[in-house]
Amino acid sequence: MKPFRIRELEMTDVQALLAFEIHNREWFESQIDARAPAFYSWAGVTDHIESYLADFAKGAWHPFVIEDSSGRIVGRANLKGIHSPHGCAEVGYRIDQRACGQGLATQALKHLIQAARMRWGLTGLVAYVYENNVGSRKVLERCGFVPGALSGGEDIEGGCRFTLSI
Repeated sequence: MKPFRIRELEMTDVQALLAFEIHNREWFESQIDARAPAFYSWAGVTDHIESYLADFAKGAWHPFVIEDSSGRIVGRANLKGIHSPHGCAEVGYRIDQRACGQGLATQALKHLIQAARMRWGLTGLVAYVYENNVGSRKVLERCGFVPGALSGGEDIEGGCRFTLSI
């Protein structure tokens, strides 16, 4: 596996994150819900990062980027909807199509699990994945997540829920 580094998202990531998202747009949209077209601009990504960092400051999100050895963003990983009183959060990640199959998603998810436990004191994580996203399903299972039924308020057409107790 090639070396990479996981670090917190920063305002200085606008250009690199925009390039990552544009390059992988078609790939991501085949695996997860599409972003609004306005996202794919300098202003759109700037607003996106500002929003994530504001939610991070409130303790509701923890956004990360994954860089290869040259500093190019090759993935993202987030703890979202952090709810410390309930001890839970949702995990999400997206990996550059060119970097798939190198164990990067597994490493990113392990990083999220560690951050959830150590920084946020969480005891449970949840992930949602479409049935046809076999790669993500395997990553979740490899990291100890187990498939479960959607709860009453969750409506994910063609998707399922995975949970992890930590």
